[in-house]
Amino acid sequence: MASTARSGGRTPRIGTRDIVRAGRALGMSELSVKAVAAELGVTAAALYRHVDGRWGLERLVGESILADLVLHDDPRHGLEPHLLSFASQLRAFTLDHPGMARYLQVLFPRGEAGRQVLSAEVEALIRRGYTPEGAVVVSGAVASLTIAMAASEEYGVAMEREDAGGLDRERRAATAGVELDEGLGAAHAVLPQMGRPEYVRLVLTGAIRGVLGVAPPGRPVADVIADLATTQKEL
Repeated sequence: MASTARSGGRTPRIGTRDIVRAGRALGMSELSVKAVAAELGVTAAALYRHVDGRWGLERLVGESILADLVLHDDPRHGLEPHLLSFASQLRAFTLDHPGMARYLQVLFPRGEAGRQVLSAEVEALIRRGYTPEGAVVVSGAVASLTIAMAASEEYGVAMEREDAGGLDRERRAATAGVELDEGLGAAHAVLPQMGRPEYVRLVLTGAIRGVLGVAPPGRPVADVIADLATTQKEL
């Protein structure tokens, strides 16, 4: 998008819609007060009349982007496939919008759009037998894990883009170190080759099964917390 900056004359008048439009054009990974102000051809001070600093700008633009996420719930799905679908949709949307992983990882839900996403998932779990509080715990746990994995993937993509050659050398060196290790080498040699999508599905499925094991429908949240607290004391 071309900047609307002028060399002289009256400063352009802007509103929230202009800020959202410019922020979305930049993307969350490039979002800053300075960048949006430059895109709109105004000073940072002019922007501060509409947003509460960096946090307000992030929330305004981030929630606008997150409002585009519409979760699809297949009523034929039981709990495990439903949660895996929820995680997969959240991951795909996050990775399709660079910078969203960090935004969501800092605090989720942060605004209205995030609350709507979480509410939709809570309602889907209630339809599958959970109490509202149990649904909040389970959906929050799966969302947190998914966002963390997406953030890790996004970081890897950024490193690949910045220095693909250097990252490839590091990967080869790390693999060589594992292969030469007396304990790890033999195990690594018999492991099946697995692409990133298969690995993500493996981790998400295992985590979801663990969550469902400790927090099945109908189990009081207090019992779940007490069970986990007891396990922690035994470590």
